[in-house]
Amino acid sequence: MRLRPLYLSAALVIAVMLAVSVWAWPQIPDDALIPTHWNAAGEADGYSSKPFGLFGLPAICAGLTVLLGVLPKVEPRRQNLEKSASAYIAVGVAALALMATLHVAAVLSAVGKEVDIGTASTVGLSLLFLVIGAAMHRVRSNWFLGFRTPWTLTSERSWERTHRAASVVFVVMGAVSLITMVVAGPPVSLWVLLGGVVLAVVGLVVYSYLVWRDDPDRTNSFA
Repeated sequence: MRLRPLYLSAALVIAVMLAVSVWAWPQIPDDALIPTHWNAAGEADGYSSKPFGLFGLPAICAGLTVLLGVLPKVEPRRQNLEKSASAYIAVGVAALALMATLHVAAVLSAVGKEVDIGTASTVGLSLLFLVIGAAMHRVRSNWFLGFRTPWTLTSERSWERTHRAASVVFVVMGAVSLITMVVAGPPVSLWVLLGGVVLAVVGLVVYSYLVWRDDPDRTNSFA
C-alpha cells in the first residue's frame, strides 16, 4: 500500500505539535502540571508532568503512524485493504489531526491562553466522524479498518450493506453534533455524539447480522 500521503501528513502534524511544545517549554515552570484530560463540560480533570504533557502526545502520534504503516503488512486480506487505501489514509490523518488539535489546545491553556477546549474537542470529534462516514462506503472487507463483526467478515453482502449504512449514520452523527454545539453548546453536543455512537453500534451490529442471515453466499470461515 502506498502510504506516502499518510507519512507526509503525519510528519507535518507532528512537526507542528513539537514546534508548539518547544515554544511553550521555557514559559512553563518545571514543576507545573499540564492538563491532559477534560470532562464533558470542558473542565480539566486530569494532569501530567511537564515533559509528558508537552511531548507525550507527539510521541503517541509518532507511534500511531508507525502502527498504521505496519498494519497493512500483516493484514490477512491485504489486497482488500490496499483497495481501501484512500479511506485508510483519510481516517488516519483525521485521527492524527484530532490529537494535534487537543495537544495544541492543552499547551496553549498551560501557558495561560484562553482556550475553549470543549469547543475544540467537540469540533474535532465531529469532523472525525464526518471523515469516517465519508470513508466507510469505500472500505473493502478487512480486519483492521471498518465495522467488523462476525457477520460482516463472513459475508460480502453484509460488509457492503453495513458499511453503506454506517457511512450515512456517521456523517449524520457528525453533522448533528456540530449543529447541536452551535445551538446548545459543546457539553450537550458531546453527550449527543456519545449517545449516537452507542445507538449506532448496536443498530449496525444487529443490521449486519440480519443481512448476513439472508445471504446465501455467506461463509463460516474468516479466511
